[in-house]
This record gives sequence, C-alpha cells and structure tokens, in this order.
Amino acid sequence: MGASLLRLFFHDCFVNGCDASVLLDDTPTFTGEKNAAPNKNSIRGFEVIDAIKAAVEEACPGFVSCADILTITARDSVVELGGPYWDVKLGRRDARTASQAAANTSIPAPTNSLDQLITSFHAQGLSVQDMVALSGAHTIGLARCTNFRNRTYHEKNINGFFAKERQESCPRIVGHGDNNLSPLDVQSPTVFDNNYYKNLLGYKGLLHSDQQLFNGGSTDSIVHAYAGNPDAFYADFIAAMIKMGDNRPLTGTDGEIRMDCRKEVVIAMASFSAFVVVAITILGLLIQGSSHPQLSPDFYSDTCPDLLPIIEHQVQLAVAEERRIGASLLRLFFHDCFVNGCDASVLFDDTLTFTGEKNAAPNKNSIRGFEVIDAIKAAVEEACFGVVSCADILTITARDSVVELGGPYWDVKLGRRDARTASQAAANTSIPAPTNSLDQLITSFHAQGLSVQDMIALSGAHTIGLARCTNFRNRTYHEKNINGFFAKERQESCPRIVGHGDNNLAPLDVQSPTVFDNNYYKNLLGYKGLLHSDQQLFNGGSTDSIVDAYAENADAFYANFIAAMIKMGDNKLLTGTDGEIRMDCRKGHTPSIGLARCTNFKNRTYHEKNINGFFAKERQESCPRIGGHGDNNLAPLDVQTPTVFVNNYYKNLLATRASCTLTSSSSMADPPTP
Repeated sequence: MGASLLRLFFHDCFVNGCDASVLLDDTPTFTGEKNAAPNKNSIRGFEVIDAIKAAVEEACPGFVSCADILTITARDSVVELGGPYWDVKLGRRDARTASQAAANTSIPAPTNSLDQLITSFHAQGLSVQDMVALSGAHTIGLARCTNFRNRTYHEKNINGFFAKERQESCPRIVGHGDNNLSPLDVQSPTVFDNNYYKNLLGYKGLLHSDQQLFNGGSTDSIVHAYAGNPDAFYADFIAAMIKMGDNRPLTGTDGEIRMDCRKEVVIAMASFSAFVVVAITILGLLIQGSSHPQLSPDFYSDTCPDLLPIIEHQVQLAVAEERRIGASLLRLFFHDCFVNGCDASVLFDDTLTFTGEKNAAPNKNSIRGFEVIDAIKAAVEEACFGVVSCADILTITARDSVVELGGPYWDVKLGRRDARTASQAAANTSIPAPTNSLDQLITSFHAQGLSVQDMIALSGAHTIGLARCTNFRNRTYHEKNINGFFAKERQESCPRIVGHGDNNLAPLDVQSPTVFDNNYYKNLLGYKGLLHSDQQLFNGGSTDSIVDAYAENADAFYANFIAAMIKMGDNKLLTGTDGEIRMDCRKGHTPSIGLARCTNFKNRTYHEKNINGFFAKERQESCPRIGGHGDNNLAPLDVQTPTVFVNNYYKNLLATRASCTLTSSSSMADPPTP
C-alpha cells in the first residue's frame, strides 16, 4: 500500500499540478481521472485517503486540503518503508475539476523511450536528474503483466534468467494473466532503498521505461551514482519530490478545501454571499497574522517590475570589467547564507559600536564585490525606492553571475528581508574552511539543512574564481593526493615560506577559471583540486561516485547545483515584517521611518475628509482606486524626510498629511513596511 499511495501522488501531480484532482470520483455529469488509461485498474489507495481525511476532519474540520493530505501521505509512505524523511511544504488547495484527457497524455507510460520520458518530465518542470531520482520510487511496488509482457518476451537488453522468471507468471498470450503482478524491484520490493538502480545495472529493469535509464544513454552515469551511493539517491529524490510538490499548486483563494476528497464542494446559492463575507474576513486575518509568507519569483512584479533587468545589466557591466568578480559575487552569497541565513548580514560595515562579519577569519582580505552591490542597490533604489531588500539583490546577483560566466539560469524566489544585525562569531564557526576534512564539510553543510549531494553540487562553484596561496600552500608542499606536475606549477607562485607570497592567487579550476562548467570535477578526478577541502570530495570516500557523475554529466551537475542554490536561498529567512529593507546595504536604519502599502492608505486618500487635498492627489497617483490594483505600491509615511529620523511626522499630522489614519496610539491593524 505504501507504494500505491506514493504512486497516487505522482499521478496527481503530473496532471495540472498537485491538486488532488486524481481523487475525484466520476458522476453522471462529471468525468474525473480515475478511468484514464494510465489509472484504470491501476491506481489504488483511495480508501486509505478517505480514512485519513475523516480523521483529519474530526480534529480540524474544514481546514486541511486533500492535496496536502496526499503530499504528506506520500512522504510518510516512503518513511514507513525505510526511506528518508523530509519536511513537506503545505498550503495547497484542492482542484474543483479534473482532466481525463490530460491524464491520458501527461503521465509517463511504461513503454516510453528515454527521450519520451525526458520530454514528459520536462513538461512538469523536472530535470533529467529529477526524472532518474523520482524513477527510484520503483524500488517499491508491483506492476501488472500487461505492462511488462512485451519486454520479457521480445527485448534484448534484459537479463535472461530474470526474463524467464517473469514469464512464469506472465503468459505470452494477451488476455492470459494480464493482471498478474510482479515486483518492480526484484531484490527488496517492500523496502525503499537503491536496489532499483542496482537491478538496472544488471539489466533487470521490469518495465521498458525502467531499463531506458541504463541503456547506453545520457542517464547511465546517474544510475551508476545512485547504485553506488544510496545517500546521493535519497538527497536527489527528496529534492525532486519537493520540486514536484511545488508544481502549479492552487493556493490562496484558488480552488477549495474539500470536505470529501472524492467530490468537490457545492455551495448553495442562497448562502453564497455570506460564505464570501466570511471567507474574505478569514483571509484578511490570515494575511495580517502571517509574518512568513512564501517566497515567489513574482514578489516584485508590481512594486519593482524592472528589478531583474536592472540587476542583470549591472552584473554584465561588472563582469565585463573583471570576469573574476562573478565568482566573488557568488562567494559573497555563500558566505552570507552560511551565517544565520540569507539576510545580507555579510554586507554590514563595522562601526565604532557595531561589529559585522567582514573581518571574520573566513572573510577578512578575502570576500569582495561590495562596490558592485552598492552600485546595484543604487540603481534599484532609483527605480523602486525602499522596496527591494539587499538580501534579494545578493541572491539575484549570485544567479546572474553564474549565468554571465556561462552557467545555467534558474528562477530566483524573492521576498527576503534584511537582517538588523550580524555575527562575527557565527561567521568564524559556520563558514566551511579550506582545510576541512570530508566529515567536517558534511557536518558544516548539514548545519545549514544541506545534504551531501547539495554540498558536492555547491562545491562546484569552485569551477570559477581564485584562491590565495595561504589557503593552498600546505596542500601543494605536503599532501600526497595531488598531481605532481600540478603541485609544482602551484609552487611557482606560492613560496614555501609563510609570509612570502601569501596573497598570490591561483585558479580554483586550472582548466577554465572564468567559465562556469563541470571542469572542477574533472580536475578532482586527476587529483588537481587546489584546496585540501576540494580534493576531499574525491579521495576514496563516500562522495567519489557523485564527483564521477558530475565530471561525466554537466547537466546533472547543473540540475543539482540549481536545486541546492534554491534550497540554500531558503535558509532561515527573514520575511513579512521581520528584519527591514535597508536603504544602504552597508548599514541598517531606524525602523521608526519608512513606507506603507497602498492597501493601507487607499481608503484614506479617496474617502476621508481630514486630509490635505494636494497630498491626497499625490498619493492617488501611485495608489489606484480599484481594489487589487497597485495594492503593494509604496508611499513614504513621512512625505518630507522619509529616510531621516526627525519630528517631521508630527508636522505632517498638523497639516493633515498622514498617509495612514491611526485609530489609537498603540496599535495598527497592519504595520507599515520599514
């Protein structure tokens, strides 16, 4: 049943997103997805979902969607069968409809070729790496004879003994034994492990589509890696499950919360108006009470629509002037995120009364690029005053630096806010050191919620940039696991004596130090890792197979690098009303000044009498009368000096120029944005 519940989640997500549409029963007037070709007489577990829904409704009536129940159930099924645990993101809502036609065309078939599988998963926003990892779900469960008959009798890339065993329960003649079952993983069909990939190496894939993953094609290296390293498989499976679970979700006011997962909610027309009033009231309370909204690539689409082109242009200018700066900006993001999350704390300057992170041991005389961030912030502020955080600027800049140096593009989730403080002590202990052992690296990344797979993928950032002699001197003169010619070349610019040439630089990737590619991993295979910590990833340990896979398959590296960058960018966020939006990335500001959203002063500017007419007209220019239009547009709370902490706020009140009406001196329904 665990395998069936996991499969139910897959078949739901592949049809217009993870919205529980697969659970809807057919009726005389409604056609669902249960009788689509990939589902009919195949998917099961609906009674289990019914029982779970009933138990949840008894505890929390009307709150939890069937889509979220299905997502959690899939994770728990994996765990119950011995697989890994992960945190499930929640907040989906249920579809009001379904599509049998989409189910017939979108769900991968057991007869698919490798190219067809890649196309099918790509249509769901999933990479080749995601596809191979998610296919590992076939380490549990059974398949019907009708789905593997042709393979066992006619295909050549199948183990002979394995084929003969399958034929015993699956007669050659169509219509005979069609529903007889056989395990997808012949070794451990009820245990979630990596034996599925080991079976593929022995040409014991039950389905045609299974063996396509290991058949002399582009995915062979990934199968090899997973067969040799279950932790690598688990890490990628988790990342891909989360990614699939984020696929076109219904959230907010879209969709519904079904009371019965098998049928949509029908609201009587007589009570519809009352329902809308209640729903809007509850939604408003939820919005006001939420201090940690979801990040979104579209966070600034209304308030700063030109943000991405502005940053891209500034990064292009900086990289054109000095290609090395791309690596420096990417490193700046890493060193920020590893210290209490991606909150731009690394950008703070020290003052007489404040100690930042710039002079911590891993950063002093090392991290750079602050002037570029200053220039980007200035350009952004000119276009969108007081809207965009330094933390989001740093995140976008890291992505654009990778792209400018030839690496992959990905959508950056936005909505972070800036820290009000920093921690030199945390910077000294949290940022990985170039002298770290493999175990120390794993521990350091794990502390940030990052897996071994994430660690190796993110280490690939060393395909660009330079390192100082002081960080690789000991390796080039004393370590054994280093290519002799490579060591000799490095020694030429890095004298043995400490204090001589300490700041001399050498490329982290000897082949292409200003191009973002997979040569870093190829260097490791040749024992040409510049830093001790680099070569630890390929040194006869548990991570060798992943390095091998990335050296052979650049697309696999890119896919995992993107997933890990997004994961790291979600680390310990400040959102909502936490933190602040700095005007100057090098220093914080007093939270008593700042901006307010149009939604908080719209009614006042259009309807209240105790407001200066010219002031109201100015505010209306950026705050349209129609609800939902320009709601997040910002205006200064103090029209005279919005970034200076003085007493002009009170002078404005005397002239009836307050942006928001304060109903009491101690509370506001929705606090302004600093």
